Amino acid sequence: MPSPPGHSPRHPRLARLAARPGPQLPKKIRALASYRDFTFAATGNEIAIFKRAHKVATWIKHNEKVNMLLLFGDHILSLDIRGNLYIWAFKDLENSVAPVGHIQLEQNFSPSCIMHPDTYLNKVVIGSSEGSLQLWNISSQKKIYDFKGRNSAVHCCVSSSALDVVAVGCADGKVHIHNLRYDEEVVSFTHSTRGAVTALSFRTDGQPHLASGGSSGVISIWNLDKRRIHSVIKDAHDSSIVSLHFFANEPVLMSSSSDNSIKMWIFDTSDQEARLLRFRSGHSAPPLCIRFYGYGRHLLSAGQDRAFRFLSISQDHQSRELSQRHVSKRAKRLKLKEEEIKLKPVISFDFAEIRQRDWCNVVTCHMDTPQAYVWRLQNYVLGEHILKPSCPDNPTPVKSCAVSACGNFAVLGTQGGWIERFNLQSGERRGSYVENYEQRRWAHDGEVVSLACDATNCHLISAGYHGDIKVWDFKGLEVKHRWEVGCPVVKFVYHRSNGLLATVADDKVLRLYDVLAVRMVRKFEGHSDRITDLCFSEDGKWLLSSSMDGTLRVWDVIRAKQIDAIHVDVAITALSLSPRMDILATTHVDQIGIYTWVNQMLYCGSLNVDSFGSKSEVVKVQLPTVSSKQGSEDIDTVHEQKSEGTETSVPYSNSQIPDLVTLSLLPKAQWQSLINLDLIKIRNKPIEPPKKPEKAPFFLPSLPSLSGDVSFKPSSIDNSTSEKGTENDKGLSRPYSKWEHESSTLFVQLLHSCSETKTFHEFRDYIKNLSPSTLDMEIRMLQIIDDEDIQEPEQRPELLSIGLLLDYFILEVSHGSNFEFIQAVIRVFLKIHGETVRRHAMLQKKAQKLLEIQASVWQKIDTMFQSTRCMVTFLSNSQFF
Repeated sequence: MPSPPGHSPRHPRLARLAARPGPQLPKKIRALASYRDFTFAATGNEIAIFKRAHKVATWIKHNEKVNMLLLFGDHILSLDIRGNLYIWAFKDLENSVAPVGHIQLEQNFSPSCIMHPDTYLNKVVIGSSEGSLQLWNISSQKKIYDFKGRNSAVHCCVSSSALDVVAVGCADGKVHIHNLRYDEEVVSFTHSTRGAVTALSFRTDGQPHLASGGSSGVISIWNLDKRRIHSVIKDAHDSSIVSLHFFANEPVLMSSSSDNSIKMWIFDTSDQEARLLRFRSGHSAPPLCIRFYGYGRHLLSAGQDRAFRFLSISQDHQSRELSQRHVSKRAKRLKLKEEEIKLKPVISFDFAEIRQRDWCNVVTCHMDTPQAYVWRLQNYVLGEHILKPSCPDNPTPVKSCAVSACGNFAVLGTQGGWIERFNLQSGERRGSYVENYEQRRWAHDGEVVSLACDATNCHLISAGYHGDIKVWDFKGLEVKHRWEVGCPVVKFVYHRSNGLLATVADDKVLRLYDVLAVRMVRKFEGHSDRITDLCFSEDGKWLLSSSMDGTLRVWDVIRAKQIDAIHVDVAITALSLSPRMDILATTHVDQIGIYTWVNQMLYCGSLNVDSFGSKSEVVKVQLPTVSSKQGSEDIDTVHEQKSEGTETSVPYSNSQIPDLVTLSLLPKAQWQSLINLDLIKIRNKPIEPPKKPEKAPFFLPSLPSLSGDVSFKPSSIDNSTSEKGTENDKGLSRPYSKWEHESSTLFVQLLHSCSETKTFHEFRDYIKNLSPSTLDMEIRMLQIIDDEDIQEPEQRPELLSIGLLLDYFILEVSHGSNFEFIQAVIRVFLKIHGETVRRHAMLQKKAQKLLEIQASVWQKIDTMFQSTRCMVTFLSNSQFF
């Protein structure tokens, strides 16, 4: 697991990884703007500029929070909460460290939105919380006009396809269509539902429609010709609508909401009503519990939003929310929100994959609910049975559940200490676990906090809140063993393969028990606050635990020691390690995202466990992100390194991203054929020798010969002139160089001339245009034929050319451009000249340099590959799953 900056990569750190489009910013992003490859993000009182995923600059001028950004031609307008409007020129980022203009709005004018009316040159309209609008000229930095004020705050403003007409959404739920030229209101609409108008969009495919969204999650479609409501999309979202957008010249509306969902609506019916075309959504509230499913390919997650979700690690389109039996239809019929009729939040669940195709294989316990529910994961729906314990006393909420390894039985534990077993296929009761001691009529004196079944249905393990752990005969329903922890138990996890039970108690100590031997075998201490979750690795050698102190610790069960400990800014609430032990999923306090971490130990070969961290070493890391400063610094260091014995350098364009490698965009067959050229020649070798033509073509001039064979007239064109013309045709002619003699090929001439001018662009383009066989021949022509000749290395032109070729490889690999093509050329080069490099010390040094840079780049490629294959399900208000 890779270490953070400043620590050895041998430590089993967790690779930082996420699906965000850029690095983690220190504060919340309040506004975004984009132009081609550039993205502008307002975070706090700063504006960060990114080119793709790489941060290139930061604008610092505001003293207050920046709430609005607007792309305005070649400029970016930024507006903070105090009315400071700065104008930035982003075309020249190196010299645009300061704004090119500044406008200070009036003190009694609190800006709430900004927009540019179509055809209004250098002008913007700014709305305020006081209900008024102002028109400003950005070029002259002067206010042009004050529009009539309204009695409600302006929340949004958009321009229509009609000139001078804009739509204004207010906090009182009204939409005003306003003519800017005459400062007159054309028409106004009022929402039937309470709440502010938060988003507006005009339809542009010929229909006179305006879509408006409010804080209640309802989307209203207004007919501008008839000046009345056209249709209403009730319960379009569960929370306030953030934005609406009609696609240009298409009957498609895109909506996004703060409930972490984005939906696409299409108007293709005869009455022009909207229907849901497709949508993507995630948890709208922090998840409570997560578990890997399907051998690490999927995740089951349950959150405070009352949703039970099935998430795919690698393919996002497979993720979905499990159905709760026509929630939308029932909500419409009862005139309630979907959240009100959904099941209460899941607090615990268990499953058995072996019976997925036969019957319901997932059991869930819900908050303050006296029954448990089953789910058919094969169809992603709620099952037909409801499991309700038959407690003789007053029914109490179900707090824990367990599914047997065979998938036939489910065991439930209640808050009152009652444990009962059910058949999952029929939903019938199959017995209760009652201890025959002092005429008790329940299993535990207090709440049953956890349950677990062994792999052979011989034992059932249960834990009570007061610290009593019991091992039951699964079939006989009787207690076989028991032991006391000594303090209240919070939860436990059981590993079926090795029979170890790990418990969490209020004293913040992890205890491991051998169920068969009925004794404690391990004890781990280190957490300083309440332990939130723990899990075993698939092989049972590791135990992972998280705590509210912000730490995640990895314990080695066999060696009885801590092997890793990291600290994150936001405490972990739930965690799950995949069966393949390659991905760790975590949830955090007040975070609606599920973060995934990569176990780099699986990719680093054999490691010395004794070199891992001790319990006194806790390393602070950030939450997963796509790019890290460490990677950028390492790449920059590689760029600064120069090959020994030469001062050549390659100037590259700024489009290369330091954290990544760039492919050559050549056809795969071109560079792959270069590697397999020997096999291709063997495969294409003719079976029979070529036959002489019986008669030459009539259009070729021929001469008689004594042997009777056909002879052709020699060409009158001089070869040197032809070669020179060819070079001129290709545009490769250049001034005479000392390497341009009769025996030198164009390949060698370009290599030496580019090394003298310290730029390899021309040489790189030339070899990319060569065919695989021609490039192989050019590399072979550098081979030393007479190796026994005693001659100084400096006097051998072949050795000098090979050395310059190694310098070119070093610079190309360190930069990471044309990656797959250069790797293929290096492989052919080493196959041909490997023995020559081994025999000469001058070439050995350069080869060693190439090996070091190659290993450094490949290590970064390997880390990036792990980050890519573990597609994170990171959900936030600005990114939807």
